[in-house]
Amino acid sequence: MRSPEFWHEKPGLVAGLLAPVGAAWDAAGRLRRAVTRPYHAPVPVICVGNLVAGGSGKTPVVLSLAGILPGAHAVTRGYGGSLTGPARVTAAHRASDVGDEALLLVARLPTWVARNRVAGIRAAIGDGATAILLDDGFQNPTVQKDLSLVIVDAGYGFGNRRVIPAGPLRERIAPGLARADAIVVIGDGPDPDALAVAGRPILHADLVPVDRARFAGKSVVAFAGIGRPEKFFATLRGLGARLAAAREFPDHHRYRRAELAALHEEAAHLGAMLVTTAKDWVRLDPAERARITVIEVEMTWRDRAALAALLAPVAQRA
Repeated sequence: MRSPEFWHEKPGLVAGLLAPVGAAWDAAGRLRRAVTRPYHAPVPVICVGNLVAGGSGKTPVVLSLAGILPGAHAVTRGYGGSLTGPARVTAAHRASDVGDEALLLVARLPTWVARNRVAGIRAAIGDGATAILLDDGFQNPTVQKDLSLVIVDAGYGFGNRRVIPAGPLRERIAPGLARADAIVVIGDGPDPDALAVAGRPILHADLVPVDRARFAGKSVVAFAGIGRPEKFFATLRGLGARLAAAREFPDHHRYRRAELAALHEEAAHLGAMLVTTAKDWVRLDPAERARITVIEVEMTWRDRAALAALLAPVAQRA
Protein backbone atom coordinates (compact mmCIF):
# COMPACT_ATOMS: atom_id res chain seq x y z
CA MET A 1 0.00 0.00 0.00
CA ARG A 2 1.18 3.51 -0.82
CA SER A 3 0.36 6.11 1.80
CA PRO A 4 -1.89 8.91 0.51
CA GLU A 5 -0.32 12.31 -0.04
CA PHE A 6 -2.66 14.09 2.39
CA TRP A 7 -1.08 12.11 5.24
CA HIS A 8 2.10 14.12 4.76
CA GLU A 9 0.55 17.58 4.48
CA LYS A 10 -1.24 19.96 6.80
CA PRO A 11 -4.71 18.59 7.65
CA GLY A 12 -7.19 19.48 4.95
CA LEU A 13 -10.68 18.56 3.83
CA VAL A 14 -10.07 14.82 3.34
CA ALA A 15 -8.31 14.45 6.68
CA GLY A 16 -11.14 16.35 8.36
CA LEU A 17 -13.80 14.11 6.83
CA LEU A 18 -11.94 10.99 7.95
CA ALA A 19 -11.18 12.28 11.45
CA PRO A 20 -14.22 10.56 13.07
CA VAL A 21 -13.06 7.22 11.68
CA GLY A 22 -9.59 7.90 13.07
CA ALA A 23 -11.11 8.67 16.48
CA ALA A 24 -12.94 5.34 16.39
CA TRP A 25 -9.70 3.55 15.43
CA ASP A 26 -7.87 5.16 18.35
CA ALA A 27 -10.68 4.35 20.78
CA ALA A 28 -10.66 0.70 19.70
CA GLY A 29 -6.93 0.51 20.32
CA ARG A 30 -7.24 2.08 23.77
CA LEU A 31 -10.04 -0.33 24.68
CA ARG A 32 -8.00 -3.32 23.55
CA ARG A 33 -5.02 -2.21 25.64
CA ALA A 34 -7.29 -1.68 28.65
CA VAL A 35 -8.92 -5.13 28.65
CA THR A 36 -5.99 -7.31 27.50
CA ARG A 37 -3.96 -9.21 30.10
CA PRO A 38 -0.41 -9.28 28.69
CA TYR A 39 1.94 -12.24 28.72
CA HIS A 40 4.98 -11.79 30.99
CA ALA A 41 7.97 -13.51 29.40
CA PRO A 42 10.69 -15.04 31.64
CA VAL A 43 13.34 -13.13 29.67
CA PRO A 44 13.55 -9.38 28.91
CA VAL A 45 11.43 -8.12 26.01
CA ILE A 46 12.65 -4.98 24.22
CA CYS A 47 10.09 -3.52 21.83
CA VAL A 48 11.18 -1.26 18.97
CA GLY A 49 8.10 0.44 17.58
CA ASN A 50 6.71 3.71 16.29
CA LEU A 51 3.56 5.78 16.19
CA VAL A 52 3.20 6.13 12.42
CA ALA A 53 2.45 3.67 9.65
CA GLY A 54 5.37 2.94 7.35
CA GLY A 55 9.09 2.77 7.83
CA SER A 56 10.93 4.90 10.36
CA GLY A 57 14.06 2.84 11.03
CA LYS A 58 12.79 0.15 13.42
CA THR A 59 14.63 -2.77 11.82
CA PRO A 60 18.05 -1.03 11.73
CA VAL A 61 17.62 -0.21 15.43
CA VAL A 62 16.87 -3.86 16.20
CA LEU A 63 19.97 -4.91 14.24
CA SER A 64 22.06 -2.42 16.19
CA LEU A 65 20.73 -3.63 19.55
CA ALA A 66 21.47 -7.22 18.58
CA GLY A 67 25.17 -6.42 18.75
CA ILE A 68 24.73 -5.22 22.33
CA LEU A 69 22.54 -8.10 23.54
CA PRO A 70 24.19 -11.40 22.59
CA GLY A 71 21.75 -14.27 22.93
CA ALA A 72 18.78 -12.14 21.84
CA HIS A 73 16.32 -13.41 19.25
CA ALA A 74 14.18 -11.15 17.05
CA VAL A 75 10.44 -11.68 16.78
CA THR A 76 8.55 -9.97 13.98
CA ARG A 77 5.08 -10.28 12.49
CA GLY A 78 6.45 -11.13 9.05
CA TYR A 79 4.44 -8.47 7.25
CA GLY A 80 4.04 -9.34 3.57
CA GLY A 81 4.86 -13.01 4.11
CA SER A 82 2.54 -16.01 3.95
CA LEU A 83 3.74 -17.89 7.05
CA THR A 84 1.67 -17.32 10.17
CA GLY A 85 4.28 -19.00 12.40
CA PRO A 86 5.76 -19.23 14.83
CA ALA A 87 8.55 -20.21 12.43
CA ARG A 88 12.28 -19.71 12.70
CA VAL A 89 13.59 -17.87 9.64
CA THR A 90 16.36 -19.45 7.56
CA ALA A 91 18.35 -18.45 4.50
CA ALA A 92 16.08 -20.72 2.46
CA HIS A 93 13.05 -18.54 3.09
CA ARG A 94 11.92 -15.86 0.67
CA ALA A 95 10.27 -12.53 1.33
CA SER A 96 7.00 -14.02 0.11
CA ASP A 97 7.27 -16.49 3.02
CA VAL A 98 8.42 -14.32 5.92
CA GLY A 99 8.46 -10.69 4.74
CA ASP A 100 11.44 -8.46 4.00
CA GLU A 101 12.23 -7.33 7.57
CA ALA A 102 12.74 -10.92 8.69
CA LEU A 103 15.30 -11.54 5.94
CA LEU A 104 17.25 -8.47 7.01
CA LEU A 105 17.15 -9.52 10.65
CA VAL A 106 18.18 -13.15 10.18
CA ALA A 107 21.48 -12.05 8.65
CA ARG A 108 22.51 -10.80 12.14
CA LEU A 109 20.56 -12.79 14.75
CA PRO A 110 18.10 -15.68 15.19
CA THR A 111 14.73 -14.49 13.94
CA TRP A 112 11.17 -15.72 14.26
CA VAL A 113 8.03 -14.73 12.40
CA ALA A 114 4.74 -15.03 14.22
CA ARG A 115 1.39 -13.36 13.75
CA ASN A 116 0.79 -14.31 17.38
CA ARG A 117 3.60 -12.47 19.19
CA VAL A 118 3.20 -14.50 22.39
CA ALA A 119 3.62 -17.77 20.48
CA GLY A 120 6.67 -16.34 18.71
CA ILE A 121 8.30 -15.28 21.97
CA ARG A 122 7.64 -18.66 23.56
CA ALA A 123 9.16 -20.44 20.57
CA ALA A 124 12.26 -18.22 20.71
CA ILE A 125 12.70 -18.85 24.45
CA GLY A 126 12.32 -22.57 23.86
CA ASP A 127 15.16 -22.30 21.36
CA GLY A 128 17.45 -20.63 23.89
CA ALA A 129 16.77 -16.89 23.56
CA THR A 130 18.00 -14.91 26.57
CA ALA A 131 16.25 -11.72 25.42
CA ILE A 132 13.61 -10.80 22.85
CA LEU A 133 13.90 -7.93 20.38
CA LEU A 134 10.38 -7.22 19.20
CA ASP A 135 10.45 -5.59 15.77
CA ASP A 136 7.25 -3.52 15.84
CA GLY A 137 4.39 -4.38 18.17
CA PHE A 138 4.33 -1.23 20.32
CA GLN A 139 0.55 -1.04 19.90
CA ASN A 140 0.14 -4.79 20.58
CA PRO A 141 -0.99 -5.23 24.21
CA THR A 142 -0.63 -9.03 24.40
CA VAL A 143 3.02 -8.87 25.52
CA GLN A 144 4.47 -7.07 28.54
CA LYS A 145 7.52 -5.06 27.44
CA ASP A 146 10.48 -4.49 29.72
CA LEU A 147 11.72 -1.64 27.53
CA SER A 148 9.83 0.17 24.76
CA LEU A 149 11.63 2.41 22.27
CA VAL A 150 9.56 4.62 19.97
CA ILE A 151 11.36 5.50 16.74
CA VAL A 152 10.78 8.91 15.16
CA ASP A 153 12.04 9.99 11.74
CA ALA A 154 13.36 13.53 12.25
CA GLY A 155 12.61 14.48 8.66
CA TYR A 156 9.01 13.28 8.78
CA GLY A 157 7.86 13.57 12.36
CA PHE A 158 4.22 12.57 12.68
CA GLY A 159 2.90 13.60 9.27
CA ASN A 160 -0.34 15.54 9.50
CA ARG A 161 -0.71 14.33 13.12
CA ARG A 162 -4.03 12.59 12.47
CA VAL A 163 -4.91 8.96 13.25
CA ILE A 164 -5.44 6.36 10.48
CA PRO A 165 -7.18 6.74 8.05
CA ALA A 166 -7.15 10.55 8.43
CA GLY A 167 -3.37 10.47 8.78
CA PRO A 168 -0.42 8.14 9.37
CA LEU A 169 -0.71 7.82 13.17
CA ARG A 170 -1.44 4.41 14.67
CA GLU A 171 -2.55 6.16 17.86
CA ARG A 172 -2.56 9.67 19.30
CA ILE A 173 0.87 11.14 19.96
CA ALA A 174 0.75 12.09 23.64
CA PRO A 175 -0.64 8.80 25.03
CA GLY A 176 1.69 6.83 22.77
CA LEU A 177 4.81 8.65 23.90
CA ALA A 178 3.68 8.36 27.52
CA ARG A 179 3.90 4.53 27.25
CA ALA A 180 7.43 4.65 25.82
CA ASP A 181 10.53 4.27 27.97
CA ALA A 182 12.64 6.27 25.52
CA ILE A 183 12.40 7.96 22.14
CA VAL A 184 14.92 7.44 19.35
CA VAL A 185 15.10 10.25 16.79
CA ILE A 186 16.75 9.20 13.55
CA GLY A 187 18.26 11.73 11.15
CA ASP A 188 18.97 15.44 11.07
CA GLY A 189 16.56 18.20 11.84
CA PRO A 190 14.86 19.63 14.92
CA ASP A 191 12.98 17.29 17.22
CA PRO A 192 9.19 17.42 16.71
CA ASP A 193 7.55 19.71 19.26
CA ALA A 194 5.60 16.86 20.84
CA LEU A 195 8.82 15.28 22.11
CA ALA A 196 9.70 18.24 24.33
CA VAL A 197 6.65 17.67 26.54
CA ALA A 198 6.76 13.87 26.50
CA GLY A 199 9.05 13.66 29.51
CA ARG A 200 10.99 10.73 28.10
CA PRO A 201 14.72 10.29 27.42
CA ILE A 202 15.56 11.15 23.81
CA LEU A 203 18.38 9.41 21.97
CA HIS A 204 19.64 10.50 18.57
CA ALA A 205 20.96 8.24 15.85
CA ASP A 206 21.70 8.27 12.11
CA LEU A 207 21.35 5.77 9.30
CA VAL A 208 24.69 5.90 7.52
CA PRO A 209 25.44 4.25 4.15
CA VAL A 210 28.27 1.73 4.47
CA ASP A 211 29.98 2.33 1.13
CA ARG A 212 29.64 6.07 0.53
CA ALA A 213 32.31 6.51 -2.14
CA ARG A 214 30.73 3.92 -4.40
CA PHE A 215 27.97 6.28 -5.52
CA ALA A 216 29.72 9.65 -5.65
CA GLY A 217 29.46 11.16 -9.12
CA LYS A 218 27.64 8.11 -10.53
CA SER A 219 24.50 8.31 -12.62
CA VAL A 220 21.83 6.08 -11.08
CA VAL A 221 18.31 4.88 -11.69
CA ALA A 222 16.90 4.40 -8.20
CA PHE A 223 13.79 2.47 -7.26
CA ALA A 224 12.19 1.77 -3.91
CA GLY A 225 9.06 0.17 -2.48
CA ILE A 226 9.29 1.38 1.11
CA GLY A 227 7.23 3.63 3.37
CA ARG A 228 8.84 6.87 2.16
CA PRO A 229 10.91 6.35 -1.00
CA GLU A 230 11.85 10.03 -1.18
CA LYS A 231 14.05 9.50 1.89
CA PHE A 232 16.07 6.91 -0.04
CA PHE A 233 16.39 9.20 -3.05
CA ALA A 234 17.57 12.03 -0.79
CA THR A 235 20.22 9.70 0.65
CA LEU A 236 21.56 9.01 -2.84
CA ARG A 237 21.73 12.72 -3.63
CA GLY A 238 23.55 13.27 -0.35
CA LEU A 239 26.15 10.72 -1.45
CA GLY A 240 26.80 12.74 -4.60
CA ALA A 241 24.93 10.44 -6.97
CA ARG A 242 23.15 11.92 -9.98
CA LEU A 243 19.59 10.61 -10.14
CA ALA A 244 18.81 9.96 -13.78
CA ALA A 245 15.45 8.57 -12.68
CA ALA A 246 13.67 7.79 -9.41
CA ARG A 247 10.85 5.24 -9.40
CA GLU A 248 8.47 4.78 -6.46
CA PHE A 249 6.51 1.61 -5.67
CA PRO A 250 4.12 0.76 -2.81
CA ASP A 251 5.58 -0.33 0.52
CA HIS A 252 6.60 -4.05 0.55
CA HIS A 253 5.96 -4.22 -3.20
CA ARG A 254 6.54 -7.56 -4.92
CA TYR A 255 8.25 -6.77 -8.18
CA ARG A 256 6.99 -8.40 -11.34
CA ARG A 257 9.32 -9.47 -14.12
CA ALA A 258 7.94 -6.84 -16.47
CA GLU A 259 8.60 -4.07 -13.91
CA LEU A 260 12.19 -5.18 -13.36
CA ALA A 261 12.76 -5.55 -17.10
CA ALA A 262 11.54 -1.98 -17.60
CA LEU A 263 13.89 -0.72 -14.88
CA HIS A 264 16.87 -2.51 -16.42
CA GLU A 265 15.99 -1.13 -19.84
CA GLU A 266 15.72 2.41 -18.50
CA ALA A 267 19.04 2.15 -16.69
CA ALA A 268 20.76 0.81 -19.80
CA HIS A 269 19.25 3.55 -21.97
CA LEU A 270 20.47 6.23 -19.55
CA GLY A 271 23.85 4.61 -18.99
CA ALA A 272 23.11 4.49 -15.27
CA MET A 273 23.56 2.12 -12.34
CA LEU A 274 20.35 0.46 -11.13
CA VAL A 275 20.15 0.93 -7.35
CA THR A 276 17.67 -0.03 -4.63
CA THR A 277 17.33 -0.36 -0.85
CA ALA A 278 18.25 -3.42 1.21
CA LYS A 279 14.56 -4.02 1.98
CA ASP A 280 13.73 -4.05 -1.72
CA TRP A 281 16.81 -6.12 -2.61
CA VAL A 282 15.84 -9.04 -0.33
CA ARG A 283 12.46 -9.21 -2.04
CA LEU A 284 14.10 -9.99 -5.38
CA ASP A 285 14.99 -13.39 -6.79
CA PRO A 286 18.68 -14.31 -6.35
CA ALA A 287 19.32 -13.91 -10.10
CA GLU A 288 17.98 -10.35 -9.98
CA ARG A 289 19.99 -9.46 -6.89
CA ALA A 290 23.20 -10.12 -8.79
CA ARG A 291 22.24 -7.48 -11.37
CA ILE A 292 21.14 -4.68 -9.02
CA THR A 293 23.24 -2.58 -6.65
CA VAL A 294 22.04 -2.31 -3.06
CA ILE A 295 22.77 0.45 -0.56
CA GLU A 296 23.65 -1.03 2.82
CA VAL A 297 23.10 1.22 5.85
CA GLU A 298 24.00 0.91 9.51
CA MET A 299 22.80 2.66 12.63
CA THR A 300 25.21 5.00 14.40
CA TRP A 301 24.36 6.36 17.85
CA ARG A 302 25.41 9.89 18.75
CA ASP A 303 25.59 9.07 22.46
CA ARG A 304 26.45 5.42 22.98
CA ALA A 305 26.91 5.98 26.71
CA ALA A 306 23.28 7.05 27.03
CA LEU A 307 22.20 3.99 25.06
CA ALA A 308 24.31 1.71 27.26
CA ALA A 309 22.80 3.22 30.41
CA LEU A 310 19.29 2.71 29.05
CA LEU A 311 19.96 -0.93 28.19
CA ALA A 312 21.99 -1.78 31.30
CA PRO A 313 19.12 -3.16 33.44
CA VAL A 314 17.85 -5.28 30.56
CA ALA A 315 21.32 -6.47 29.60
CA GLN A 316 22.00 -7.57 33.18
CA ARG A 317 18.84 -9.67 33.24
CA ALA A 318 19.61 -11.19 29.85
